[in-house]
Amino acid sequence: MEQKIHQGKNVKRFREMLGIKQEALAFDLGDDWTQKKISLLEQKDVIEENLLKQISVSLRIPVEAFQNFDEEQAVNVIANTYSFQDFKDNAVASGFTYQPSFNPLDKIVQLYDEKILLYERMLNEKDEMMQKLEKLINK
Repeated sequence: MEQKIHQGKNVKRFREMLGIKQEALAFDLGDDWTQKKISLLEQKDVIEENLLKQISVSLRIPVEAFQNFDEEQAVNVIANTYSFQDFKDNAVASGFTYQPSFNPLDKIVQLYDEKILLYERMLNEKDEMMQKLEKLINK
């Protein structure tokens, strides 16, 4: 059975990761948008392509992310890539010594660095959004 991508949930996930409130997204999308409409939009399985493009521009997230991101697939990829064995200690009690072909610590550091870069990008985008909002408020 094929898992359906829920585009509304994806909009919500990315919006929340960026720390953007529904009201701010509604404001950015235009006069006919409200917090309530954003809430309803985030419940939709499929969102019209032109609206996804507007949201993409507003959140600075590629349209494909909303269309293709599947949390279950992401969890499966992580689970299949990083099994318990990858992080298992060389415990004497286990009766054997596990020698990974890579250094698990290097993998953790690499993932940590990637996460830091993502957070820095998200913080910069949040700061830019706050500056936009401040300018609009001051007008």
